[in-house]
Amino acid sequence: MISSTFPYPPTRGGTQVRTFNLLKYLSQRHKITLVTQRESDVTDAEVAGLRDCVDHLAIFERPPDSQTTGILKKIQRFGSFLQQGTPPSVLNRYSVEMQTWVDNWVEAGKCDVITCEHSVNEIYVRCLRRATPTHFPKQLKTIVNIHSSVYATCRNQLATGISENSLRDRINLPLLRRYEQNYCAKFSAIVATTEEDKIQLQEFNPNSEITVIPNGVDLVSFPNRTNDPGGHRLIFIGAMDNLANIDAVCFFSNEVLPEIQKLYPDATFDIVGSHPVAEVLALAQKPGINVIGRVPSMVEYLHQCTICVVPMRTGFGIKNKTLEAMAAGVPIVASDRGLEGLAVDVASHPLRALRANKPIEYVTAISQLFEQPHLRSELSHNGRQLVETEFTWDIAGKSYEQVCLKRE
Repeated sequence: MISSTFPYPPTRGGTQVRTFNLLKYLSQRHKITLVTQRESDVTDAEVAGLRDCVDHLAIFERPPDSQTTGILKKIQRFGSFLQQGTPPSVLNRYSVEMQTWVDNWVEAGKCDVITCEHSVNEIYVRCLRRATPTHFPKQLKTIVNIHSSVYATCRNQLATGISENSLRDRINLPLLRRYEQNYCAKFSAIVATTEEDKIQLQEFNPNSEITVIPNGVDLVSFPNRTNDPGGHRLIFIGAMDNLANIDAVCFFSNEVLPEIQKLYPDATFDIVGSHPVAEVLALAQKPGINVIGRVPSMVEYLHQCTICVVPMRTGFGIKNKTLEAMAAGVPIVASDRGLEGLAVDVASHPLRALRANKPIEYVTAISQLFEQPHLRSELSHNGRQLVETEFTWDIAGKSYEQVCLKRE
């Protein structure tokens, strides 16, 4: 398993949650070698904890950030993307030492399956194939576990107007399409998290084997809450240096919460997640907003809140934050993006969450839940039941194992 993101502890959030829990499941019956990178905030205790989860841990230092500024440097970066076909965001994480280790490990015949956990790790298989005999793909099964489509994400950010640099992203969009098409074509099998991503990826690679494996929840770490705290306390959970999460909390804080507070003056909004950037920290100056940062136990904060909001306007794939709140028994008000891949409000299923995309829709849904304890109880019960029956890591792990073992 290749993961340039250090996947421990899983409470770090983001891609780490999916990678760690799939690794944990597979390691029960298979010998796992994990190749990963260590960032500056990874402790020795965390390295030791991850080492206990695998048979062999190959760990490398994260390459220094090569992001450059200045128009000349930006032109050079774009020229490289245009010519080589690999985005700067992928090249920035590339480690020559890690590549050499992977090459040697495979050439020594020490593995029968390579999984790239998140598409950013595809570069090691791409370079590996380029440097080895043409029969290499037949000797070794290769899987890319795509947490979300980079092309679809960029396109969505442009469409919703939250791109950090719209001119750059408009130029990059066709290049990202070419990149995603090319790297997917190299793999024996592709794994996506939602049907929406599968459709997008299948369009690029109609002959590829694509399996949808949704995210899951560790039900021990996210137990169902035993009581409804009532009140008017809202929460958002997620890594707060992530662009989609930053946009979500800023949108909610600026356009929704003030309208809620006109109706419920004591309403508060807790923003819980690691690495809050300056834009998020500044929200704490607004009435009722608490920027809490990273916490030892996310579920404790979830249990204390009345409602969890997931006001995502971009970002593809099933959201861990949505599943974790459901598992904890917290009623949810979320956008189409926040509810992607989940059947929550269709006629043939129990009501499991309330949907909102516009500010007035959030105000209406949140007010309903504030005023109706029985509705909160209904969503709490149905959300937890959905996770227990369809979205555990055991269910996801079994599906991933089948993909890994399937003969070509």
